[in-house]
Amino acid sequence: MNTLIAIIGLGVLCLLFEIFELRKAIVPVTIIGLLAVLGLNISEFNSPEAYYNNMIIVNKFSTAFSGLFIILTIFLVALSHKVYENHQTKISDFIAIKLFLLAGTVAMVSFGNLAMFFLGIEVLSIALYILAASNRLSVKSNEAGLKYFLMGSFASGIILFGICLIYGAMGTFDVTEISELSRSAELPVWFPIGIILVTIGMFFKIAAVPFHFWAPDVYEGSPALTTALMSTLAKVVAIATLFKLLNVMNADLSASFQIIVVIISMASMTVGNIMALRQVNVKRMLAYSGISHAGFMLMTLISVTNAAGSLLYYTSAYALAGIAAFSVILYVCKDSENEDITNFHGLGKTNPLLAAILTASLLSMAGIPIFAGFFAKMVLFNQTIQAGYIALVIVAVINSIISVGYYFKLILAMYTKEPNEVRTATPFVIYAVAVIAIVLNIALGLFPSLVLDLLA
Repeated sequence: MNTLIAIIGLGVLCLLFEIFELRKAIVPVTIIGLLAVLGLNISEFNSPEAYYNNMIIVNKFSTAFSGLFIILTIFLVALSHKVYENHQTKISDFIAIKLFLLAGTVAMVSFGNLAMFFLGIEVLSIALYILAASNRLSVKSNEAGLKYFLMGSFASGIILFGICLIYGAMGTFDVTEISELSRSAELPVWFPIGIILVTIGMFFKIAAVPFHFWAPDVYEGSPALTTALMSTLAKVVAIATLFKLLNVMNADLSASFQIIVVIISMASMTVGNIMALRQVNVKRMLAYSGISHAGFMLMTLISVTNAAGSLLYYTSAYALAGIAAFSVILYVCKDSENEDITNFHGLGKTNPLLAAILTASLLSMAGIPIFAGFFAKMVLFNQTIQAGYIALVIVAVINSIISVGYYFKLILAMYTKEPNEVRTATPFVIYAVAVIAIVLNIALGLFPSLVLDLLA
């Protein structure tokens, strides 16, 4: 709870800095503030507590994922300095929106009441609609914002309808009471229907097939930093929230529900990877890559009771690789009208360090050893085999092999093609974020127990 209050306070402080024209201090003060908030969050790790009649429940799950969200936001805020350097009057708005978005994500994993869960989703979604359309002079950005707003509104409506049915069946929004009531022999039919509707709405938020169609256009049209936020923070918080929902409401996953999850997981991996093979725009390619990773993350829903640690590990590995990759994309495509692969030609010769970092992050996403992505997939596969779904693991392994194809298309462009433009000096902040993110990714790969044992 203290973490949530501190984040909101930091967002208000950003807006005050704009009033007093202290714009240059906004980014460093926000980063220092977020590091302090991270320390505050860690201090709450071993002291579970409920606030405001169970509206917010702080436990190991919520603090572990909140810690990941805060770390990702620190990276995104650090990158903001260079991205918004030509929009100095707006930098406080953009940073404040990211901080309020972070408050929404923390509320989403800390809810003990469905009202707080929905409030968190709306705070997150409204912030993303604004950021997607934040480049007012770009038709693509306006289109991305409108498309995301319309599709997101439908998804929120479906979630709200599901919550109404759950309330109608149980007579309460409190998830602890819902969990106890769900163990009774005679359950109203509205309860499973409500769970299904909420799950469908959350599938949209993580861009799982067949609710993925918005993602490529929105990722491509949005400003690159917003795309980085969507593909890392927004995707991770959505899957973590869905996992918690199914867990805390004791939504006993019947065999038929598990089979549906398996089918959606297989479809997300396959459609995402096959469509990514055809892309020449790097942001679209990573959008389809994100859809395939959503398929991998859904594997944790098959064994909800004991997969929290592996979900935290997989999302951490994926998000850190994504941040490192987007740091390089922001630098390479800064002065370009698009993010086509041609922009990356010869990067291995003009900037070997950034090329190596992008290569490392792509190899992590593909699941190549020493990187955390490989060990995260291995843990997931092991759990899925124990749950008895060997066919899903076989499909996942085949898809991991397919993904190497489009990741290597970008890697080969960096190392085998001749440079087609002169590169400007690389800002220190790009190096710092990219290096720290990929080093953390490799550290997680070498010491997986650091994360896996947190929620054991």
